[in-house]
Amino acid sequence: MAYAVVAQYRCAPENEAAVREALLKARAATRAEPANQSYEVHAVAGEPGGFLLYERYDDTAGFEAHKAAPHFTEQIVETVWPLLTDRSVTFAEVL
Repeated sequence: MAYAVVAQYRCAPENEAAVREALLKARAATRAEPANQSYEVHAVAGEPGGFLLYERYDDTAGFEAHKAAPHFTEQIVETVWPLLTDRSVTFAEVL
C-alpha cells in the first residue's frame, strides 16, 4: 500500500525565497529516490511564505529511506526547518 505525506510549512515572507529554493532542490533529489512516486511543492495562494507539500512513496519504508537521505538532512532539516514559523505534517495510507 502506498504511503502519503502532506506537509504544510509557513515561514516569514522575507525567508520565502530561501525556503522555496531548498524545497525545489529537495524535490529534484527526492524524485530520484527508488521508492518515491511523487513529490509536489506548492506555494499557498494568497499566503506569502506558505507552502504545501504532497509526497507519495511505495510504502513507509520508502519514506523512512527518504528521511535518511543526505539531501533530506541538508535541504529540509538544516535549511528549511530553521526558517519555519509553523509546520504540520499528516501521514496517510493511500487507499
